Amino acid sequence: MKKNLCALALIGLAASGVQAAEYGQDTMAMGSGTEAAAPDTMMTATPDPAVADPMATATEAAPAEADTAAAAMTSTYTCPDGTSVPSADSRCVDDRWYLSPFGTFMQPGGDRKAFGGWGGGMGIGKMINEWLNLEVRGLWTNYSNNIPGVGGQTDLTGGTFDALFFFDRDVFSPYWVAAVGGVNQSWRAGNGTGTGNASSQFLFQTGLGATVELADNFLLRADVRYQLQTAPNLLLIYGDGTTQRFNPGVYNDLVVNAGFVIPLGEKPMPVAAAAPAAVDDCSTRDSDGDGVNDCDDKCPGTMKGAKVDEYGCLVRIELRGVNFHYDSAELTETAKGILDEVSTGLIASGETKDIEVQGHTSTEGTDQYNMKLSQRRAASVVDYLKMKGVPNNLYPKGYGEMYPKVSPDRTEEERSVNRRVELVWMGE
Repeated sequence: MKKNLCALALIGLAASGVQAAEYGQDTMAMGSGTEAAAPDTMMTATPDPAVADPMATATEAAPAEADTAAAAMTSTYTCPDGTSVPSADSRCVDDRWYLSPFGTFMQPGGDRKAFGGWGGGMGIGKMINEWLNLEVRGLWTNYSNNIPGVGGQTDLTGGTFDALFFFDRDVFSPYWVAAVGGVNQSWRAGNGTGTGNASSQFLFQTGLGATVELADNFLLRADVRYQLQTAPNLLLIYGDGTTQRFNPGVYNDLVVNAGFVIPLGEKPMPVAAAAPAAVDDCSTRDSDGDGVNDCDDKCPGTMKGAKVDEYGCLVRIELRGVNFHYDSAELTETAKGILDEVSTGLIASGETKDIEVQGHTSTEGTDQYNMKLSQRRAASVVDYLKMKGVPNNLYPKGYGEMYPKVSPDRTEEERSVNRRVELVWMGE
């Protein structure tokens, strides 16, 4: 809040009750021209519910502001890639590089004329997005030839480029895989011949698999693939020395891979972050509670309940607690303390408009006496404020019982409401 808020809040301290506290009433001696016992026009009044408590300053936050502040403190969770997630248990995109060692069993098709073989390899890959991983794999497989009179072993050495399309990312993550690559096929006959039968061939694979996450940096993985390999033109050398060309065109095999995945580095985890602060909209706030929103309020810091104009600037303040000695215009010490705070607030506010200091009385006594006493007491307030350095032009004006707030005032409570002092801003 600005300094003006604190200053004008001090004025509010004076508005807690401005009537004179006397223990008797001044009455008019019948037929005499003196002020024998006139009614005390500035007696202490009971609090008027229609007048705001000046102790309530504009520093109190409006409920809407409190709600905004609470909303601003609400935590959200953000993944390292900037994605917002609802909770600390949510899964972030795990885009770490990883290693994937694996073992292989290959069941050859009939055209290959071989027994089942074993092998293994190593892959390196990376998650590209929520649905796709890309890998490069090196592989080796060895199997026994099933050719009568020839026998021997065959080695497949090569690599593939794999694309893994995940159906879901969770602890259990199923996927479909497609791979393309090449192998060097080296065939050796059982009789020691045929060592020159080596050639490079294309390799294609597709299948289904899944990963199971056991820890942040360890997953099990397995898949089953159909494998198609272009077949080399083999020269078969039999034990009796005869030879035969063998070229089936393509090989069709079943491949089962099982291994694990080792992600490299820390697993991405959600971190708590303060939600963005709500945009401050002054048009929805009224910090000093004067009925004028903060955008249009040219005089922030006025007390709640004070009468203001369309720009939030003071028009009228009703003071309470400014009491006078019995049947006089002399201020009590309590009244002086209240006016000290009022003067401090007026000086700090920087408001330069002229102020009319109005005195009002109850309907006890004669009109003439009440008019004079209210004028003298208003003048006493003006003199004190000027002495304290209030720069505004101050004009005392006694109105006697002309403008009662309660009419008729038959009870002491009603009369105390009418005994009051008001500061009225007169304009430029």
